[in-house]
Amino acid sequence: MLAPVENRSVSPVFVGRADELATLNDALARASAGEPQALLIGGEAGVGKTRLVEEFATAADRRGAVVALGGCVEIGADGLPFAPFSTALRALRRALPDELAAAAAGQEEELARLLPELGETSAGRHDEESMARLFELTARLLERVAADRTVVVALEDLHWSDASTRHLLSYLLRTLRTGRLVVLATYRADDIHRRHPLRPLLAELDRLRTVHRLDLARLTRDEVGRQVAGILAADPDPAQVDDIFERSDGNAFFVEELAVAAHEGCRPGLTDTLRDLLLVRVEALPESAQNAARIVAEGGSTVEYRLLAAVARLAEDDLIEALRAAVGANILLATPAGDGYRFRHSLVREAVGDDLLPGERSRLNRRYAEALEADPTLVPADERVTRLASYWYHAHDPAKALPAVLDASVTARSRHAYSEQLRLLERAMELWDAAPEDVRNRLRPLDYAEAYPACGCDPDTTPLRYLDLMAEAAVAGRLCGDRESALKITKRALRLLEDEDDPLRRAWFWVQRSRLVRSLGRGSGREELSTAQDLVRGLPPSEVHAEVLTHVANWSLLHAPGPDAYAAAEHAVEYARMVGVREIELDARQILGVLMVDAGHVEPGLTALYEVKDQALAENIPSVALNAYVNLPSELEAVGRSREALPIMEEGIAYARRHGLSETESWVWGNLAESLLSLGRWDEAERACVAAGRIGQGVGIRGFHAVLCAELALTRGDLAESGRQLSAARGYFGSQDLAPQHDLPLTRLAVALAAGEGRLPDARAHLARALDRGFPPGAQRYAWPLLLTGAAAEGDARGLPGADPGRDELLARIREAAKKIVAVVPVWQAHELWLRAELLRAEGRGGPADWAEAVTAFETMERPHDLARTRYRLAEALLTEGGDDERDRAAELLRLAHAVTAHLGARPLADAVGRLAQRARLSLTPGPRRAPAASDPVEALGLTGRERDVLRLVSVGRTNRQIAEALFISPKTASVHVSNILAKLGVAGRGEAAAVAHRLGLFPAEALQVPPVG
Repeated sequence: MLAPVENRSVSPVFVGRADELATLNDALARASAGEPQALLIGGEAGVGKTRLVEEFATAADRRGAVVALGGCVEIGADGLPFAPFSTALRALRRALPDELAAAAAGQEEELARLLPELGETSAGRHDEESMARLFELTARLLERVAADRTVVVALEDLHWSDASTRHLLSYLLRTLRTGRLVVLATYRADDIHRRHPLRPLLAELDRLRTVHRLDLARLTRDEVGRQVAGILAADPDPAQVDDIFERSDGNAFFVEELAVAAHEGCRPGLTDTLRDLLLVRVEALPESAQNAARIVAEGGSTVEYRLLAAVARLAEDDLIEALRAAVGANILLATPAGDGYRFRHSLVREAVGDDLLPGERSRLNRRYAEALEADPTLVPADERVTRLASYWYHAHDPAKALPAVLDASVTARSRHAYSEQLRLLERAMELWDAAPEDVRNRLRPLDYAEAYPACGCDPDTTPLRYLDLMAEAAVAGRLCGDRESALKITKRALRLLEDEDDPLRRAWFWVQRSRLVRSLGRGSGREELSTAQDLVRGLPPSEVHAEVLTHVANWSLLHAPGPDAYAAAEHAVEYARMVGVREIELDARQILGVLMVDAGHVEPGLTALYEVKDQALAENIPSVALNAYVNLPSELEAVGRSREALPIMEEGIAYARRHGLSETESWVWGNLAESLLSLGRWDEAERACVAAGRIGQGVGIRGFHAVLCAELALTRGDLAESGRQLSAARGYFGSQDLAPQHDLPLTRLAVALAAGEGRLPDARAHLARALDRGFPPGAQRYAWPLLLTGAAAEGDARGLPGADPGRDELLARIREAAKKIVAVVPVWQAHELWLRAELLRAEGRGGPADWAEAVTAFETMERPHDLARTRYRLAEALLTEGGDDERDRAAELLRLAHAVTAHLGARPLADAVGRLAQRARLSLTPGPRRAPAASDPVEALGLTGRERDVLRLVSVGRTNRQIAEALFISPKTASVHVSNILAKLGVAGRGEAAAVAHRLGLFPAEALQVPPVG
């Protein structure tokens, strides 16, 4: 007969935790107001984490929130991929079926990897973005479900979590932006030793200001007394409370166990350890109940009744009687769904499991595996393969375990659980030699290893070989981010291939090694690619050959663009077409397009990039399309067509978001910020920059984000912030072999920052190092601004003490470098004119005509900050030359520059304009004009007769050269007149000036019939 107290071993009174519960309730209130909340609850085993979550969940339910609980499932020593998220999503689906279906609409095939009830999963793609895509879709799904109602997602026992669950939780907590959502997770703090896999995640989340961490302390003596009173339903003896408090040390679970033991007449001092105390209660059960407890302990966190019956091999009545005894003693509990059993507390399960003998454990695992093989319906379909692999592995039967583990690895990959796939493949490598040869000869074929050429004549039927297994593992390691493991596997494979005449597989592994070395920051990867290229040279076309050439072309594009890169890309396209690998072909064509633009063949190159984007979208090849959404706008920006790039990037952001590819989205946001900076939309650029930094997590995008932030801070005059961001960017890029697209902007910022802080020697040293390295082909977009910054620094330092020595040599080097840089599009030509004017200024030569040419070049573009800078320099040159006309023109130029700087917040330029106007005694606000005759609107604008003639020709679209020929003046003089007109009309460009003339009817229709210029 069971004593009544055993039904109350869980205290009916919730003791203590008032502060923690208040924190959770406050988080619920904030979430209900639309501010997502994230909390981590840590504490030792048995301290009361689950009880706290249960109390909070009850309170949240009373306040109208939807609560979804999910726990990390342990099978033996293994965890199921994404188990807590799958369980929580199932709970949401039961509570909100229509709402979850609507939130998942259009993404069911992908989200089914977490929640199979949504439908069949698609084959999908497998690349570095696949897992991120699934994570992004999951985060947005939760945001959408929580848009109109408060949702609590509670994930328990993170210390048992699989790597994929940890990665998804990290992503979710970093990217939650909207929704009435609370995400909380619990873990055992005492289990988190130095090498525990959860430890890095906790450290990462600690750095997030959006994650609140609660550490549950043990109960005080007073709280223990109240807990014991609740369990016993009577006031306990104070001496008994003291004894239990001392023995339990305030651990809530042990307080319960000790209180029950004391009530039954067992003195706690009889047991050597608290773990033994847990076993004392189990050992008090009938033998059949003890046996049932042992079977459940080895089966996993939860064991289905039908599976338990198959393993126990008892008559049904005997099994039910055994389970009734274990449940009555509060050792086991029925699951909420009523279809299985679990231990009331994991500590009891661990104590029972640890008490099993090694042979006993293997035998139980074998029985579990045999039962599951005999009837696969005993467990949920989405768990079947993984659990079977775990049972056979822990049964220590290599012949059965190897094929089961390999099948489980395919299932893990299909769910984008690449970390679990890698772990399973590593187990397969461990089991390989122990498995009989006839078993190895009947294994499944190669599953997925990108372009790797499978062993055997027919890859669809040839059994897996050890090298194939290593190829799968290397790809899985790269995709899950465990690049160290992938690199070790790749090195081992190459050692095995050293004596083999197998150039294609060796080349494939060398490409993997190149990618891994580069991503780990241990080299540029060029040496490895060269080895791969040598191995495939002279071989017939193949997918591996095409992939090698594409990687070589891509590396050369970034590090050493030129004829070799172009040739590699052309050959990659040719080989990919020959072997029918469309994705590699489009990748290589995209590289060709970028190379053409950078070489000055702008229109053919851009046409090729547009075609690749459109074809990738039409053929549904997201990886290529996403690269095009990054590369095409970047190349448009490089040739000064910033406005044309904007809608493409907006489209790219939406596309990346739809596919859940946050890393690519962050690159597009970064490019958008860069174009908005050029267009003078700095506030929008800042918002885009924030988006890029918030979403992107890779080293490259973080470095790019830091460069953008440094640039924005520099142009706004915050040198300290610019320096901090520059230092951060160097930290991200510093361990890598820098490509020019990173190295040159970093150098330009370093030169500008040093010059701005009065450190001319440092500025010269930075520039000299860049000049020593030289500028590779295609570096125009970075080289022109760098040379310009160096020349401007020399001009600004002219006349300062100690600035003259070394200047002439540096200016000569800048001139020489500029001669080698292509300038075939207007934006590069404008920079060339600007650089020439800056060099002359630094030498104390030049004058208004030189600056007027630069101003005229920028007037045709939407580059307001660059236009304001050149107008400022033209005004400076005019004032230096002297004369009333020059003063009037300078005043108008300074007013225009001042208006732009005020709008942009470009404080350094605004200060320079203000100082120059003050020295020249010029007002930056227009003075009162004399009232003109009502019959002469041209005079009302303050235009001279000659300017009237020039404006008439501008209105019909004449260029400066055509105006000069029509009016018998020089093109430079025409340019000066145009600048004056733009200043007096208060407009930024020729088109706006023509619009003003037409709007005011300055020239009758007949007056606009200007004869063509020969």
